[in-house]
Amino acid sequence: MAGFELIRRFFGNEPGDRRAAPRSGVPKGAWVLVVDDSATIRAVLGKMLNQDGHVVLKAPDGETAIEMAARERPDLIFLDIVMPGMNGFAVLRALRRDPRTHRIPIVMISGNLQATEQFYVQRFGADDFMKKPFGRGEVFARIQHLTQSGRLVVRERTAEDVAPAAPEHTEAEHAAIPDIAMPDPLDLAASSAEPS
Repeated sequence: MAGFELIRRFFGNEPGDRRAAPRSGVPKGAWVLVVDDSATIRAVLGKMLNQDGHVVLKAPDGETAIEMAARERPDLIFLDIVMPGMNGFAVLRALRRDPRTHRIPIVMISGNLQATEQFYVQRFGADDFMKKPFGRGEVFARIQHLTQSGRLVVRERTAEDVAPAAPEHTEAEHAAIPDIAMPDPLDLAASSAEPS
């Protein structure tokens, strides 16, 4: 056992090091808008992105997302499909029609089986898709793919661009956020209640 500890210390794999270490091959400092009606998903995805040095903006609904995207012009958007009110497909269409936001890469996310199937059948102009539950590796695989394909380019910010001022969580709350984003129970209930 002592040999294993020595190897772990030599290679820097102390607990927490792996998750806190930035991934190679992805840009740093991207402004990322996370759109999901689940506060838990926003927190988990926000934590993953913050740990890699990205600025995270969050929207709880489609209307807020469209407004924030036009105002902040993020470098990347993670967009939930199943949301009350304006769903992710409607948000995606609105963002693609607006000249200020039409080039922003968008990764659709969902844990709802029917929404997932609908996405794959119709594509709707999104750049990628990520199924819930997802972990840190999945998130950064999507970012790396968009970077390598030339879709994700982190734009330089000016002095007028102001990142969110205060963290929304204390250190203890941040540490309590899980490392895997599970589907919202409402997504699962909706997919099992809808006829096939």
